[in-house]
Amino acid sequence: MTDKMIAAKEDGIGWMTFNNPERHNAVSMEMWAAMGDILEDFCADESIRIVVLKGAGDKAFVAGADISQFDQHRGSAEAAETYDEVAGRANALLANFPKPTIAMIQGYCIGGGLGIALGCDLRFASPSSQFAIPAAKLGLGYGRHGIDRLINLVGPSFAMEIFYTAKRFTAEDARIMGLINRTLDEGELETFTREICATIATNAPLTVKSVKTIVSEHFKPGGGDKDLCDQLVAACFSSDDYKEGRAAFMEKRKPDFKGR
Repeated sequence: MTDKMIAAKEDGIGWMTFNNPERHNAVSMEMWAAMGDILEDFCADESIRIVVLKGAGDKAFVAGADISQFDQHRGSAEAAETYDEVAGRANALLANFPKPTIAMIQGYCIGGGLGIALGCDLRFASPSSQFAIPAAKLGLGYGRHGIDRLINLVGPSFAMEIFYTAKRFTAEDARIMGLINRTLDEGELETFTREICATIATNAPLTVKSVKTIVSEHFKPGGGDKDLCDQLVAACFSSDDYKEGRAAFMEKRKPDFKGR
């Protein structure tokens, strides 16, 4: 682990902080590795209902990968393959994480940072946030999977504008594109995020999980695994949580869901 990644657990929320503010939270090799480890721990912990990703300080969420390490970790084909495996593991764990995820964005959300945000289910940002994928300014190739994820979110036209221009977009631009869910003033961003987390954390985990999976399957070729989707819906109806939800409604009280 590295002190440049901070993990905390609080009231059913797993907080993961990119803690490299002197480099605008640019992600180093060690940070990619720690990100994967943290996500695996949050996934295994049944007390964690939702995960929030944030950047340390108020200047950046994540300003991309740490380019200063590229000569060391991506200077040869062999080194680049190792780097891509470590970063790919972290991004895959995030993209396929079974619990809800939120990117709480304040400041720069650039390149790999935007890729991380795209791997989350929801994105909330402060008005001063900036978004970009500068691959065309660096001569980088960008993988199909990452482009597909962007297209699924904003559509092909906006995706091409983001890549073709490589320019920085404002939070309002990002909201109009559908890149983020909403903007909140700096003083309200964390409060709002915590409120959303509290709401999600008290809802039925099996229902939330089924919706997350069904939405993900929707974008796969042929509509994905329809049998899996049907099984998840059936599991909700046969769960103890469904019984608890009905009982709580009749008794006019808040349900106490256990995810079973």
